[in-house]
Amino acid sequence: MRIKSLLQAYKEGRTTPREVMREVRERIRAHEENPLFIHLLSEAELEPYLSALERSEAKNLPLFGIPFAIKDNIDLAGIPTTAACPKYAYVPERSAFVVQRLIEAGAIPVGKSNLDQFATGLVGTRSPYGACRNSIDPEYISGGSSSGSAVSVALEMVSFSLGTDTAGSGRVPAALNAILGLKPTKGWLSTLGVVPACRSLDCVSIFAKEGEEVRMILEVAGVYDESDPYAREERSVAPLALNPKIAVPLKAQREFLGDSEYERLFEEAIERFRALGARVEEVDISPLILAAKLLYEGPWVSERYVAIQEFLENQPEALLEVTRGIIQGGASKSAADYFKAEYRLMECKREAQKRLQGFDFSLLPTIPRPYTIKEVEADPVRLNSHLGHYTNFMNLLDLAAYAIPAGFRQDGIPFGITLFSEPFSESRLIEAGEYFLKGVR
Repeated sequence: MRIKSLLQAYKEGRTTPREVMREVRERIRAHEENPLFIHLLSEAELEPYLSALERSEAKNLPLFGIPFAIKDNIDLAGIPTTAACPKYAYVPERSAFVVQRLIEAGAIPVGKSNLDQFATGLVGTRSPYGACRNSIDPEYISGGSSSGSAVSVALEMVSFSLGTDTAGSGRVPAALNAILGLKPTKGWLSTLGVVPACRSLDCVSIFAKEGEEVRMILEVAGVYDESDPYAREERSVAPLALNPKIAVPLKAQREFLGDSEYERLFEEAIERFRALGARVEEVDISPLILAAKLLYEGPWVSERYVAIQEFLENQPEALLEVTRGIIQGGASKSAADYFKAEYRLMECKREAQKRLQGFDFSLLPTIPRPYTIKEVEADPVRLNSHLGHYTNFMNLLDLAAYAIPAGFRQDGIPFGITLFSEPFSESRLIEAGEYFLKGVR
């Protein structure tokens, strides 16, 4: 399912998009007990895409015949968007801007993937369609909210997938399934056609298995959308230095909640960067952690309430209890609450910029520790909050972030790290990821 291999196979006539889609469906059926898709496109729904590719002589399309999954809070024309809430479902006439860009480049939508309801969660268990199970150990959570998107890539059902990321949903599932997860700069990928969570913070995210695939998808989808009021035009930033300078948290600030193996794996990741020639320095990350707390403890949860206010007020019973409780909490926040939090956030942002200035990128664990599905079901809010410890601040502070695999515990559960830096530093982060994973530049 790797993009480069598929494109080469098409070019040499060894397979066709139609044959690949038959293989995709077989792979999905082999895991049908894992509720990864809310809507899998039928043969009739796939036919227009396959026919268009067969009519086209343009096999040089950058994503010709490449299968991908779409998180079900992102629109695909003619297919229901549910946001994992059946009573909320609607059928869009047009695809989301990024989806349309990918289809025009030759990619084939496979289906709408499962998620934490209304993209509210980092666990992958908050869906009436069922909890998505980890691709490595089904007793463990898959991570959310982009759970189905991540696991479908991890299990080689698709070549790549789209998720969204407001608090960490494009990175936590990547860490828990040993794949790559890019949370781009806010506004680089259009969010038109995406059900809002926190509209001012939302990003469309990318899951894949190879850095070059992430780069290719970002290039195709990352076109300025003048219709999106939050869109921003890409700007250039300095490339990765030959011996990059990396910021890591002070040892006293490295939180693993008792998971000694994750602690060891993070130390090994730091040492691997050092062995590759990187200059590593410890930095006080307290401004980042303070900013992270503002996302749910502050007024930004009100954006989740505003996004579905009418639906929530008219049909509160349609939401899962945990989802409803979180979103309804946003109804009581005031304008005064917002401005107080905004002032605090700007203080955190300025202090963070000072402490991280001069570094090529910063390095953190993606999550402090993994949890089983049973653990999360027994304590859904507190453990979900733990998963966002290292992720919740990224969009508030306007940073680009890239989650990559960094080893496994002895029981096989993966560990991941996140590289992050200034807006529009994605190319630098992807290169640094390859530097770490392959030891080459």
